[in-house]
Amino acid sequence: MKAIKIISSILLTFFGGLSVFMTLSIILDWFDIREKEGNYVLFIVYANLVCGIIYLISAWLIYKKIDWAKTLLALSIAILLVAFVALQVYIKNEGIYEEKTVKAMIFRIAFTIILTLTAFYLSYKNQKNNNY
Repeated sequence: MKAIKIISSILLTFFGGLSVFMTLSIILDWFDIREKEGNYVLFIVYANLVCGIIYLISAWLIYKKIDWAKTLLALSIAILLVAFVALQVYIKNEGIYEEKTVKAMIFRIAFTIILTLTAFYLSYKNQKNNNY
């Protein structure tokens, strides 16, 4: 269980840090990343920024065995799903986007679901161990 906790924390820290850096790079146009990204969808960028911050907080909470991580990660899934549905509406209304945005959102949703389930598992194991 300790290995799962450490791996989850590392994955969330890495992915959260990368997400925050990349989204801020687009929003603030650091290193000309905005131009390299092409036709980005701004509400997706902001959703990814919020989720990146949630990943970083959740990494710390999982490491510290605090149950809030599972709730925050579940919130992150909700944010991503709402953003993905909005992206589909945006696409149907002939909005300009990159195909990689759709693929990245699907990956991010799957990644978040897996780590949310892991957080629920760790929380369950932690509560079970504390009852004895």
